[in-house]
Amino acid sequence: MSKMNPYEMFLKQVDEAAPFLKVEQEFIDILKEPKEVLEITIPLRLDDGTVKVVKGWRSHHNNALGPYKGGVRYHSNVCKEEVMALSAWMSIKCATAMLPYGGGKGGIRIAPRELSQGELERLSRGFALGISRFMGTDVDIPAPDVYTTPQIMSWFVDTYEKVKGWSEPSCYTGKPLELGGSLGRGDATARGGMYVLREALKDMGLLGKPLTATIQGYGNAGSFAHALYDQIGIKVVGASDSKGGTYNPKGLDYADLMKHKRASGTVSDYPGGEKVSTDQILEAPVDILIPAALEGVVNEANAAKVKAKIVLELANGPTTPEADVILHENGTLVIPDVLANSGGVTVSCFEWIQGRTGDFWSEKTVHEKLDERLTQAFGEIWKIKKEHNIRMRQATYVRAMGRIISGMRFRGIWP
Repeated sequence: MSKMNPYEMFLKQVDEAAPFLKVEQEFIDILKEPKEVLEITIPLRLDDGTVKVVKGWRSHHNNALGPYKGGVRYHSNVCKEEVMALSAWMSIKCATAMLPYGGGKGGIRIAPRELSQGELERLSRGFALGISRFMGTDVDIPAPDVYTTPQIMSWFVDTYEKVKGWSEPSCYTGKPLELGGSLGRGDATARGGMYVLREALKDMGLLGKPLTATIQGYGNAGSFAHALYDQIGIKVVGASDSKGGTYNPKGLDYADLMKHKRASGTVSDYPGGEKVSTDQILEAPVDILIPAALEGVVNEANAAKVKAKIVLELANGPTTPEADVILHENGTLVIPDVLANSGGVTVSCFEWIQGRTGDFWSEKTVHEKLDERLTQAFGEIWKIKKEHNIRMRQATYVRAMGRIISGMRFRGIWP
């Protein structure tokens, strides 16, 4: 595992891209720091009458290209540095997808599964109240992330609107359709990854050939990837979750595997495959590896054992900086998270636009706009990669940082 904390990983990624940008160092230095970070304390009244003191954060990294955008996660390991790093990666991700946003991120240090529904609502409303002066349609637009849901977004929106005294459906995204959510949001992360992967396979001369894949992390993004990727000729032969994995070289049936996962809570003892470990899923002899869950799963210790030709990062930060170099040297193309999983924030942007205009788009329209945007982004990044003979992650950062710094230069350096 990398010894760097998430923010140190971001700083290293910036430094690795900087030499390929002809920009003043002052802009690089500004980009390395969040503009502001709010820390709040939430007194949560538990069902037994006692009070638990909970910490939460909202980080605003950079808004040169527009208001801050990024999710809110609930997790017992959330800390200030992680939220700062995630907000910085959102700046890169939004610039990568050519969205009119900067990067933001929020988090609460809590184990949500230990809370009752009432406790979860009180916590969510407490956080929404605490950040209400720090966000809004033209300031900062939060969204779901780890262990947050459309229901939680509904509590956020209701709290914010009661505080402000007016209706503002575009202040949060990831909402239920009834409260102004967008069609196409559920599978947006996996679908965006499919469009990017399709373009990579075209350029590598592999599109249309029989290909195999394994998915590490069979949650929302991972399971949708399984359902979608057979459309471009990819056979999923292995999958894993927190309890283990399953592998069948002949292929895993999506509908049958999902039925088993819903019934048992895991894919590891699926009768249609051989029970294997997560390490075996990562190191399987396949064409494509799709990490779709945890940070740092591909690291210095196991990167050399990865046999896939392509690593498609649907998770945030699944490949450490050391592993990124090893994979590149071994001829594996790593399609970085800030490009591969940017479909989620892109469709969140579509939801924001619909909320602002009072319009409502069809699912077909959402898919077409997502395809067009990410296909263009991939093409421009691939060109930079070839021109400088650098890793895909470096090329993505070169393009994204260039867009952000261009915005900063036009604005000028002024508080």
